[in-house]
Amino acid sequence: MIRIAACGLNFADLLMIEGKYQEKPPLPATLGLELAGTVESLGPDADPSLLGRRVAVYAGSGGLADYGCFPADRCVPLPDSMGVEEAAAFQIAYGTSHVALDHKARLQPGETLLVLGAAGGVGLTAVEIGKLMGARVIACARGADKLAAAKAAGADHLIDSETEDLRMAVKALGGADVVYDPVGGDQFKAAFRACNPEARIIVIGFASGEVPQISANHLLVKNISVIGLYWGGYMAFRPEVLTGSMATLFGWHAAGRLKPHISHVLPLERAAEALELLRGRKSTGKVVVTML
Repeated sequence: MIRIAACGLNFADLLMIEGKYQEKPPLPATLGLELAGTVESLGPDADPSLLGRRVAVYAGSGGLADYGCFPADRCVPLPDSMGVEEAAAFQIAYGTSHVALDHKARLQPGETLLVLGAAGGVGLTAVEIGKLMGARVIACARGADKLAAAKAAGADHLIDSETEDLRMAVKALGGADVVYDPVGGDQFKAAFRACNPEARIIVIGFASGEVPQISANHLLVKNISVIGLYWGGYMAFRPEVLTGSMATLFGWHAAGRLKPHISHVLPLERAAEALELLRGRKSTGKVVVTML
């Protein structure tokens, strides 16, 4: 049992409200996929060293509460360098981007990475991790403020999705070797057409609301790979991918190489307002709800 201090919100929470997420907890359900807090009590088979420890948990649901009971093997002890608000915002966003770019796309130093939705919760971490892995990063986001956040995270080139032709802008920069796409829709189509031969497109989600259709003959002609990633799904069949990734990420954070960006911190009684920030795309990086 954990006394919850903070809960990080994700676009998936909005999909759960609408019954559109790939995992559907039985109703009534409490939202909140990821959280951080202090372990207050343990079941008989849990590691006793966890008692009293500050931990982060990928819960799947239940984070928007004062207390919650979660599997002990999902509790990750926090390093002293990480506060609970950072921890609540860390696992899904950084984990998704690291597994996507390292494990799935095999991003190499010197390659060009195009990040769509580059100022969002996962997009901003993809910019940061891609730069850390030695890529040249093109960030696509809407408006000057969001592009400024992407630039601060390490982006080399910026594209405003409101005013610029995405395909032409990426082609002018030499094309993309890897595309990180949490948006879908028209941006997927434009990015697809701006890919270099043997490019890898990582499908993260569909924030635009449109699931794009892919022409298989175009994949064939340009030798392009389209790779799906559902980060939480690895819990069921290869949890070691996530634990290994998280160990790397916590190490990078402790060394000062990652700087989580949280744009809004709101108390639990304003959780609906916090979710509306995501729905209205008014946030950059992460939105966190606190209970203390």
